[in-house]
Amino acid sequence: MSSVKTDNNPSSTPPSILSLAFDLPNICSLFGLFSALLALYFALIGIYPAAMIGLIWAVFFDWNDGKIARKMKNRTAVQGEVGGQVDSLIDIVSFGICPAIILLSYGNYNPWLLPGAFIIVAACVLRLSYFNVFGLDGKSTYQGLASDNNAIILVFIFLLESFITTTTFTVVLYITILLLAAFNVAPIRTPKLSGRWYYVLALYTLVITVIYGRLLF
Repeated sequence: MSSVKTDNNPSSTPPSILSLAFDLPNICSLFGLFSALLALYFALIGIYPAAMIGLIWAVFFDWNDGKIARKMKNRTAVQGEVGGQVDSLIDIVSFGICPAIILLSYGNYNPWLLPGAFIIVAACVLRLSYFNVFGLDGKSTYQGLASDNNAIILVFIFLLESFITTTTFTVVLYITILLLAAFNVAPIRTPKLSGRWYYVLALYTLVITVIYGRLLF
């Protein structure tokens, strides 16, 4: 594994791990990781409205870390490179592992759900690895569906859960997970949502939080 050089002085000592943790965009990313951890915790104990709140906030923090990074003028190249790795690793947890655990937990850990759980995690890993190497497919498009859409769509689909039977919704959830995985790695172009879409996501996050928050009480 090649070592990362610091700016302007290739022989200088790399920064400590904890010093990079205090980089503001990385702090935001870690808040997203905590939100994903909450989503996992509540999914594992079967409190799905709380899991959906954690999941949508994971998306919101994921959108904000890049926004903060772009506004920081004194951020070093090393901070940026490490931040990119932090962001990708957290995305795997938030948008690959979280949906997989939600599927398994909701389906009472039926072994028939394991292929779907594996497929969504694998698709997320492949998509993020591809993006880390090749970047955007054009100026403002991705190849495949961006992985944060997995959570955005999943929290919306879960609104149907109270209107249909558990068995039927498990099937709906399984199909949704498989479709998301297919679109994550599909050779199609999808737009990079930015600009005004940030405010749409902020409003969506608040609305989802209120809806699922009311279901908890």
